[in-house]
Amino acid sequence: MKLGAFSISLAVKDIKASKAFYETLGFSVFAGDLEKNYLIMKNEESLVGLFQGMFENNILTFNPGWDQNANTLENFDDVRTIQEHLKSKNIKLEHEADATTYGPASFVVLDPDGNAILIDQHI
Repeated sequence: MKLGAFSISLAVKDIKASKAFYETLGFSVFAGDLEKNYLIMKNEESLVGLFQGMFENNILTFNPGWDQNANTLENFDDVRTIQEHLKSKNIKLEHEADATTYGPASFVVLDPDGNAILIDQHI
């Protein structure tokens, strides 16, 4: 399966403090909106999403159809194809993408330790 760009999405308490911390580590703002309480920080190929007040726990995120620079990939596995593959392997989904649609969609699965994995296609 081609899962696309990988990032970790962190549930932060103070986005300004988190932004400053990650900048100290060499990250810079890649996307997002500080006024809307979310930023995507980048250091080389590493992506860290900072989200204040949007969810309770940290999330592993994959973006089918994107590379690490949010450029559209020519060949990728659609989120619904990935979802169907996991379902065929009896993986329980916490939230499903509508299999009858096309384009942007997402689903969530939990790993055996309860860590959320978001498969989030934007194209």
